[in-house]
Amino acid sequence: MNRLTRTLTAGLCAGALLGGLGQALAADKPRELRVYNWADYMLPSVPKEFQEKSGIQLTWDLFDTNEALEAKLLTGNSGYDLVVPSNTFLDTQIRAGVFQKLDKAKLPNWRHLDPGLLQLMTANDPGNEHAVPYMYGTVLLGFNPDQVKAALGEDAPVNSWDLIFKEENAAKLAQCGVTLLDSPSEMLPIALHYLGLDPASTRREDYDKATELLLKIRPHVRYFHSAKYMTDIANGNICVAVGYSGSFYQFANRAKEAGNGVVIDWRLPKEGAPLWFDSFAIPASAQNVEEAHEFLNNLLDPQVVAPISTFLGYPNPNKSSMPLVSAEIRDNPDLTPTAEAQKTLYVLKPLPQKAERLRTRAWTRIKSGT
Repeated sequence: MNRLTRTLTAGLCAGALLGGLGQALAADKPRELRVYNWADYMLPSVPKEFQEKSGIQLTWDLFDTNEALEAKLLTGNSGYDLVVPSNTFLDTQIRAGVFQKLDKAKLPNWRHLDPGLLQLMTANDPGNEHAVPYMYGTVLLGFNPDQVKAALGEDAPVNSWDLIFKEENAAKLAQCGVTLLDSPSEMLPIALHYLGLDPASTRREDYDKATELLLKIRPHVRYFHSAKYMTDIANGNICVAVGYSGSFYQFANRAKEAGNGVVIDWRLPKEGAPLWFDSFAIPASAQNVEEAHEFLNNLLDPQVVAPISTFLGYPNPNKSSMPLVSAEIRDNPDLTPTAEAQKTLYVLKPLPQKAERLRTRAWTRIKSGT
């Protein structure tokens, strides 16, 4: 359109003709939307139905860590119109200018969001200006009850981080497989909190203690990954995983559907755990902003987001949708924490750059086992 606008200076008539041609070409151009989301983090029918209803052609790509998403965003041209950062990364990315502000006039379904949860989100998105909250949950312990019982006996501490952080337990569970998230921003706060330290610590000595704890169990950890554990636990290939609350619910159902005899359970550890939010946000470099808002407003429809919660096993911040979500999720305290359990939870926050370097170096040591 800029080229056509410049042509107007050469002659009104020619400009009008070219403008008409440009509008016709724009009308013929298919509308599109490029989305970058976590693996296994959407009810498959929702993008399909949105595409059919809107006529917008969707490209749906997947990532498995916040770090992978951030690497794309910090290039300045991610190639996507919607992305799904977790709350701690959202804060830093907003300050780096990688997201556009939302046009809430184009989001009439925003009214369905829970004001209390929106207020919590302001810790990472001041004024709720950049992100549409999608799902929330905790990081907790998923396990195969039969395999854990065989390794540790009837009294296995499945409701405690002792299950993996006590070296004697980790050593016995190694035979059936223990995995951790490949995420320093989540695993190190868990270790710090377990040790009675500030999960958002900036102290070198605290990270030394957390590193020592994790290095003790490192020989018994099969791998670090933020998505692979889901299919592995559903197939019986591992017996304990640190992961996202709803993922265990989701893949427990998949194991049932497969009829493979694998049972999956999960617990919110009594010591407490991180509370997180994932949100959809529009990168500053997005090319299809109108289409992004259309998708977001559709996602805010209680009738749309409720079955996503039921499918994924996560509660969502849409207060109008939760009565429509399966009672298995809505009334399960290990998925939707009770008011009492919420007192033990903590929101992850970004660290100052110096402390972030401490955390990154600690994680490199832990993963390498040195």
